[in-house]
Amino acid sequence: MPIFRAGAVLLAALCTSFLCLRAADPGTHAIRATGTIQATHSLTVRVPIMQGEGSQLTLIKLVQNGTRVHVGDLLAEFDNTSQNKAAREAAAKYDDLSHQVEQKRAEHASNVEKRLSELQAAQADLAKAKLDLRKGPVLGEIDQQKDVIKVADANEHVASLERSGKAHDTAEIAEIRVLELQRDRQAIAVRRQRSNAERLSLRAPINGMVALQNVWRNGSMGHAEEGDQLWGGGSLMQLFDPSAMQVAVAVGEPDGAVLKPGVRAEVHVDAFPDLVLPAHFDSASPVASSSIDNPIKSFHALFTLDRSDPHLMPDLSAAVEIQVKP
Repeated sequence: MPIFRAGAVLLAALCTSFLCLRAADPGTHAIRATGTIQATHSLTVRVPIMQGEGSQLTLIKLVQNGTRVHVGDLLAEFDNTSQNKAAREAAAKYDDLSHQVEQKRAEHASNVEKRLSELQAAQADLAKAKLDLRKGPVLGEIDQQKDVIKVADANEHVASLERSGKAHDTAEIAEIRVLELQRDRQAIAVRRQRSNAERLSLRAPINGMVALQNVWRNGSMGHAEEGDQLWGGGSLMQLFDPSAMQVAVAVGEPDGAVLKPGVRAEVHVDAFPDLVLPAHFDSASPVASSSIDNPIKSFHALFTLDRSDPHLMPDLSAAVEIQVKP
């Protein structure tokens, strides 16, 4: 029983505090909601993913948190020793395959000339055998039979050389094509390795401010530091435009009627109690929603700040006092 009484007293105290908060200053006609600061225009900078590689990358340079950067400024850089080595090896293999293609072409050209010479010699022998065959009337029967056999042999020899020449041409074309495909595939590997090396330098695509993200390092969460080994694809920092900020808040379903165009609000940043910024309603979800185990529904709304402040950073918690017209 004492436990239940203590719980009831605590619940009553909380309810009393909540009612006092809502009615502390009736003249303001304000509804208070909590949310987080976020940038209207922002993008996430991630650890580069290496094509064909799955190892971790070593961070060697990193811009300081809160730094203002311009397009093209260096944000982060990773060790590219292994990528440069792989690029050199790939380029050397590509050069070797290119030399093999040229060597095979020269070798095949020489073979073509040799086969052509043999074919021309066989055709000359055939022509001579046919010329000898025309002497048949002045030769004996045995010599005539010999000339007929020579013509037949010469014909077969020429036909054989023509068939083998076509077969050799087809085989040599295929051999060169295989080497060309290997060379072209290696050229892709060279471009991939060079692209990997270039991808290790992260530069700002827009003007803005840097907000470092927490990463898993040394068994805990924290900002990345130079010397850390990071997995590709992980979030490294957020780059945002500090001149346009907004607050994302959750407004209870009973108060959803106040979310309409023209509504004004005051934003109090929890980290800076003296900082109060004017804002106006921007947009809200069409229907109230809640998680599966929570019966209380709320509207997700955005309030745009009318002016910025150098203290503002994404993910800062803030309280929004929505001004309600009497």
